[in-house]
Amino acid sequence: MSGVYKITELVGTSPVSFAEAARAAVAEAAKTVRHMDWLEVVGESAKIREGKIEEFQVKVKIGFKLER
Repeated sequence: MSGVYKITELVGTSPVSFAEAARAAVAEAAKTVRHMDWLEVVGESAKIREGKIEEFQVKVKIGFKLER
């Protein structure tokens, strides 16, 4: 795993769960970012409407190896 890595921070959202929100962030990043190796969940929050959770939100840091 030697090399140089960059970290990008994203917020994924889902009406289903925190796990699905994290998956959404990774799936979207995968469209333009190569060599993703790991992620760290930095925070979780949720949007509430009329006394119910409407949306789960997960802030993640994704690490990817820089190309040479």
